[in-house]
Amino acid sequence: MAADTLTLTILGSGTSTGIPVIGCSCTVCLSSDQRNQRTRCSALLSYQGRNILIDTATDLRQQMLREGIRHIDAVLYTHVHADHLHGIDDLRVFTLRGEPVIPLYGAATTLEQIRINFAYIFDPTSEPGYIPQLKTCPVTDSFKLCGLTLVPVPLLHGSIEVFGYRVGPLAYLTDCNSIPETSIQLLKGIEYLVIDGLRIKPHRTHFNIQQAVAMAQKIGAKNTWLTHLSHEIDHQKHGNELPPGIGLAFDGQRIEVDLSSCLNKAPDC
Repeated sequence: MAADTLTLTILGSGTSTGIPVIGCSCTVCLSSDQRNQRTRCSALLSYQGRNILIDTATDLRQQMLREGIRHIDAVLYTHVHADHLHGIDDLRVFTLRGEPVIPLYGAATTLEQIRINFAYIFDPTSEPGYIPQLKTCPVTDSFKLCGLTLVPVPLLHGSIEVFGYRVGPLAYLTDCNSIPETSIQLLKGIEYLVIDGLRIKPHRTHFNIQQAVAMAQKIGAKNTWLTHLSHEIDHQKHGNELPPGIGLAFDGQRIEVDLSSCLNKAPDC
């Protein structure tokens, strides 16, 4: 792999229930197609030996084992919903090995809620060794991390504001049903896009497939993958119905991005 290649690994491509859904006997939940086996939504940015996690999904342990991930340098949080957050305690194994404190990046309100929800992690009186060693780093604008410039992209997930993230020509935008025009401007020139596309029917807090396709076309990405998929979506059937350049994400998928001509690079952190 070239030195200036950024890899995005789709750790989880499923909605909050995971797929198969507990107790469900629909054709997708019973499917033998591994692309229909979806853990909760998260991703990993890998660049020059550094690993930046996007969200600590409920299934984080399973995802780390499946992909053979041995270290995490930082975590980017999109928001505090359980399926994107509640694997946070599994970060403990990385710091138990003596690795440095892992920084968590996100909106100030998101990080404050994490500190409230998981107070034992940030309580200085907690017994050391049994909690992950983490620190919170609120961000509002672009910031440097692990040789990259990351751009938070505000999105709307129903009535709450969440963050997507852009790095160079790649953007990861999960859990949204609207993108403000100011954020569309932050996405100019995107070539690789991962975006929320929950299901066929409309939903009040997520793009459905039709809306996600329309937004991808508005943004103008050359290559788009829909994530946060429900069990209404069959990978082969519905994937074949999508326009050229748009596909369905799946667990374990790797998207490689050449950053050699990209200006959004920064010195190593």
